[in-house]
Amino acid sequence: MSLTSRLQRQIHQDGPMSVARYMTICLLDPSHGYYPTRDPIGAGADFITAPEVSQMFGELIGVWLAANWQKMDQPKTINLVEAGPGKGSMMSDILRASAAVPEFSQALHIHLIEASAALVAVQAKTLGSFTQPISWTDHLSDTGSGPLMLVANEYVDCLPVRQFIRKPDHWHERLIGLDEAGEFQFILDPSPLAAKDIELIAPELRNAAQDTLVEVRPSLAALFDPLAKRAETDPVMALFIDYGPAISETGDSFQAISKHKKVNPLRLSGEVDLTARVDFAELGRAARTAGFEVSAPITQGQWLQKMGLLERAAVLAAKSSQTRNKIARQVHRLSDAREMGELFKFLAVWSPGLSKPAGF
Repeated sequence: MSLTSRLQRQIHQDGPMSVARYMTICLLDPSHGYYPTRDPIGAGADFITAPEVSQMFGELIGVWLAANWQKMDQPKTINLVEAGPGKGSMMSDILRASAAVPEFSQALHIHLIEASAALVAVQAKTLGSFTQPISWTDHLSDTGSGPLMLVANEYVDCLPVRQFIRKPDHWHERLIGLDEAGEFQFILDPSPLAAKDIELIAPELRNAAQDTLVEVRPSLAALFDPLAKRAETDPVMALFIDYGPAISETGDSFQAISKHKKVNPLRLSGEVDLTARVDFAELGRAARTAGFEVSAPITQGQWLQKMGLLERAAVLAAKSSQTRNKIARQVHRLSDAREMGELFKFLAVWSPGLSKPAGF
């Protein structure tokens, strides 16, 4: 039975489901979910990420990690965790760049959080030549002991969102039900939101105008809980990179991507990537609630240039005129405001007592 049929049967039996529930099943169902069953990244796949655009992206993150390891007093062992490591390209570039600081490179223990068996195989091949210990896990809590650094590039956007709509009487949840033909459709829960759910909405948006739609990510608490537990005994630092606004905004950003194009998110269940923009203010609030220090978000273009993008590009471009043209296109794609430079943001989170990370 297809995932679409299973979801239709579930809704018919149990009633409409939240957008978050639909998103979770479509992305993570073990048999038919998007991530467990395919390799979605690359020029010929559904989407392309910054590490696939250029090696410089991961290299500069490697420089950032080494600089902050030094600020941590250079622990003998540092657990480097990547959430959603894609093809392993970024980690490969990080590890190659880390060789410039041998003590840091030798201290690394790598943990990869990955839901796709297909991508685990790709990652193992990509990283097979490196000597650092590498392990795969489903949970942040299963990442060894001792100091920890987390990197999450285009990970939070795939965490499920709930959608709420303001009506004259109250806020209501937008759900996914079935139309007369049995096809998925958005409907509104007639029951008003509970007070605990209203608290999930950014305070500045709670009195929004009628018919305003807002999105919230309740799973952010579960993301930071194991980090907070780790921070009770060991220093923790995290770097989040994703697309979305620096401040909380209204509007529907729930979308599906297939072959680099937007498609209907209520069609082809389990066969298309589902995402929603990241509210960096919400991400920061969740981190602060868990007890962490949090940077202001900074655009990808600004962060990369602060970390030496142009200088690194000049070194790589010196090889040949053909290389220069290629590197120039990569710099443009990564940092220009009309490409990835403005839409994507960087945000750092760290344990109290650590100094503010480089680049912020």
